[in-house]
Amino acid sequence: MPVKGKSKKEVVTEFRTAELLEAARRVFAAKGFHDATVDAIAEAAGIAKGTVYVYYRSKSEIYWEALRGGIEDLAEQTKKSVEAAKSAEDKIRAFISTQMVFLEERRDFFKIYFSEFGNVLTHPAQVSRHFQELYLSQIRLLESVLAEAVKKKALGKLRVDATAYALADLTRAMITQRLLGWSKGSLREDIDFVFALIWKGIAHR
Repeated sequence: MPVKGKSKKEVVTEFRTAELLEAARRVFAAKGFHDATVDAIAEAAGIAKGTVYVYYRSKSEIYWEALRGGIEDLAEQTKKSVEAAKSAEDKIRAFISTQMVFLEERRDFFKIYFSEFGNVLTHPAQVSRHFQELYLSQIRLLESVLAEAVKKKALGKLRVDATAYALADLTRAMITQRLLGWSKGSLREDIDFVFALIWKGIAHR
């Protein structure tokens, strides 16, 4: 039965594109953008190559759509969890926990996501403006939490912008360690470690 407000065709299209993008994430994560092919994506999705072009015009469009959907989900989940937390301490822990759990569960997506940070330095003109805006929205979320905490004297004076970037970068670094198998801790232990490292550094200034 069609979802309320959507036609049967729209529902089928959403389902097929979701499967296609999931397959694309696996291929891009394994091969990288340049070595991935539309043929490989079609094979991973279990569809004909021509069917891919029904939904997307090029490999590049598939890549950015696969990345965009994941980042939007990450940004939305992070925002909800942070806003639901009460204290600055809980909000910061919620940010770290949500990001790490999300990316731990979607390792193929994280490989693509992480590769774009390298492109920011080496090929900034090729990095999607949408990617940058979505990433920066998460930084601004952290900045607002930190600024409010400083205003309420829950935290001492600090560089809100630099702290927000440092927190996001440290979280991403720990996820990378886990992805590479370098971390010896459980997911919960690594979340606690990142939180303690950040919180102890800013809460006693």
